[in-house]
Amino acid sequence: MTDPSTTFESGALSLSEIPGPFDLQATLESGQSYLWDRADGRMYESMDVYGGDVWYETVVPPVEGVTDEDVVVRIRQRDGEIEWEATADPVPLLTHLLRLDDDLDAIYGATPDDDLIERAYDAYHGMRLVRDPPFPCLVSFICSAQMRVSRIHGMQLALAREFGTPYEVGGETFRAFPRPDQLAARTEKELRELKLGYRAPYVQRTAEMVADDEADPREAVGLPYEEARESLTRFVGVGDKVADCVLLFSLGYLQAVPLDTWIQSAIAEHYPECDCGNYTETSRALRERLGGEYAGYAQTYLFYYLRARGE
Repeated sequence: MTDPSTTFESGALSLSEIPGPFDLQATLESGQSYLWDRADGRMYESMDVYGGDVWYETVVPPVEGVTDEDVVVRIRQRDGEIEWEATADPVPLLTHLLRLDDDLDAIYGATPDDDLIERAYDAYHGMRLVRDPPFPCLVSFICSAQMRVSRIHGMQLALAREFGTPYEVGGETFRAFPRPDQLAARTEKELRELKLGYRAPYVQRTAEMVADDEADPREAVGLPYEEARESLTRFVGVGDKVADCVLLFSLGYLQAVPLDTWIQSAIAEHYPECDCGNYTETSRALRERLGGEYAGYAQTYLFYYLRARGE
């Protein structure tokens, strides 16, 4: 059993040090990320959560320019701080993963006037986009097709539990999400046994592609947005919507607007002029309607608001 540290370091980051508001619970339980878990085991139990002070935990893989080792992290938001326990200083990691350096007030201000978006912003004030590690994010959204968020989350926990590297810290065991080579070594049958269903061969083949250096989701970074989306569709089981999710929730393309069922419904009811009959043109029209550069922020607030409140 790998052991990066026998005990946690602990500390706190004052929210007064970041630009704009912050809501940890809305950020981590809004359907953007499936790589964190609640210490109380109630992750994604409710569709409408914000403002809570529960502990969340994960094992963060190496992040280029931030850390070169796996880091076990536990965090909660309380009394104007992000309290943390970790096997290494997690503040640079948290800044990266939770986009704490985004100027959220400026992003709010850049969104065109729109009553529905304003209601969503008010409901989940402080929710930020995540910046998940690329490979786990890619696998998560390959698993997302026709699945409730709680089921998607359960699949990622099962993959980590069965195939990820364990870390013993403070008397508890934490498991990292499997590396590409660890997942590539599993059979389709093993993945199906974790209830991945028809997604199992997609996950296995995608892991092989990354493990064998045939392709890497990070290769999309730096490409023009629509070319980056096309680059990600090389992976088995990745269409335009999944590619947009990875661009938005991992690779920093804040203009991406994944067209899932909830957003398609919002287009039909609130933005019918954006329905252009195909994914590329509809996505482009909605991106412009939501303000362009930060359209993905508005999309994520709309997704969470509509899914949670059904308005």
